[in-house]
Amino acid sequence: MTLYELAQRFIGEVREESGPGRNSPFIVWCLESCGFDSTTPDEVAWCSAWLNRLCWILRLPRTKSARARSWLAIGVPTTLQNARPGDIVVLKRGDGVQPGPEVLDAPGHVGLFSGHDGNAVYVLGGNQGNTVSVVNFPIVRLLGIRRVT
Repeated sequence: MTLYELAQRFIGEVREESGPGRNSPFIVWCLESCGFDSTTPDEVAWCSAWLNRLCWILRLPRTKSARARSWLAIGVPTTLQNARPGDIVVLKRGDGVQPGPEVLDAPGHVGLFSGHDGNAVYVLGGNQGNTVSVVNFPIVRLLGIRRVT
C-alpha cells in the first residue's frame, strides 16, 4: 500500500469532535506521534501529526514534528511538473508576507499532492476543514514538494 492509498482511506472518516472535552481518539493518537500527550485537544493543528502517523504506519521517513514546514527536510525535492500523488506538499499558512522555505519553524500546512491545474494545487491532508479531505490551494502558497520512499 502506498502513502496516498492509505491517506485516501481517511477522507471524511477522521474529524475533530465538537464540544468541550471531546476529542477524536485517532487525532490524539496522531498528535502523540509528535510528542504530545493523550490529553492534547484535537483542535491543535494536526496536519503534520496525521502525516507523521501515516508514515509511521508504513515505515516511511517522518519528521516526528507537528510543524508543517519540518517536512521540507524529509525526502528529496521534486518539482510541481514531476509531482506524483502521494508526494508531500508544504504550503505557507494563509496569505500575506511570510518567510520562505528556509524557515522551518514558521507557520505552514502539509499534506499529500493530489494534482494541480492552472493556479491551484490539490492537497489530500488532515486538518482541512477539521477533517481529512482534498482541498485546492493557490500555487503561490507552495513552499516545496518532497518525495519519500
